[in-house]
Amino acid sequence: MPQRIAILTGAGVSAESGLGTYRDNGGLWDQYDPMEVASAEGWRRNPGLVLEFYNQQREKLKDCVPNGAHKAIAALEKDFIADVITQNVDDLHERAGSSRVLHLHGEVTKVRPQDSCTWEDDYSEKQVMDIGYGKVSLGDLSPKGVQLRPHIVFFGEQVPKIEEAARIVAQADILLIVGTSMQVYPAASLYTFARPDCPVYLIDPADVAVRDRRIVHIREKATDGMLSFRKNYLPLHPQKKKGVI
Repeated sequence: MPQRIAILTGAGVSAESGLGTYRDNGGLWDQYDPMEVASAEGWRRNPGLVLEFYNQQREKLKDCVPNGAHKAIAALEKDFIADVITQNVDDLHERAGSSRVLHLHGEVTKVRPQDSCTWEDDYSEKQVMDIGYGKVSLGDLSPKGVQLRPHIVFFGEQVPKIEEAARIVAQADILLIVGTSMQVYPAASLYTFARPDCPVYLIDPADVAVRDRRIVHIREKATDGMLSFRKNYLPLHPQKKKGVI
């Protein structure tokens, strides 16, 4: 049976496709106050501003294409059961060919009624709608007459898929972390669910907040780092052949 590899990705993976990171110098949170455009309180206070912010993000995403890192991650499915756990809200992993993608923080190309996907309905996604790269405005309602909102986990909201992500990491034979500063919780704690014998590789050119001796830090940007990982580290984990113990 193929080995399982879990890939945790962050904004650094999509940066090479032209999508800005959030916390780096010049990132989105230097340009916008996240509490105004990406928080539960901001949504309650000024939903029109929040809708316009995400309309702009969809417009940018429409013209972006998957980069080498997205494609190299997708190619892991040839040899592994490869689960992507992404903090990114774009659709570039799917467009690159990854078929097992869990979006921790939601998906910018989707919307839902503002009263759905909550604790009360057990975070059901039955009412989530894919709008691609279209726009949503105040007054755009669900079939039941409820204002639509981005299918995004705002600051101040629960991350409903974090338990599923932890289970995926706990089952992994290899954990690969790509393009994240490891500053956003609870996602930054996911690596702690890896088994003691599970090797952990982290691809990012900058220092990260996590100090763990078992983490192999590949100090490169996402695409170059994926090339290094495939060349220098994957050969250390040969696939188990059928009938061989």
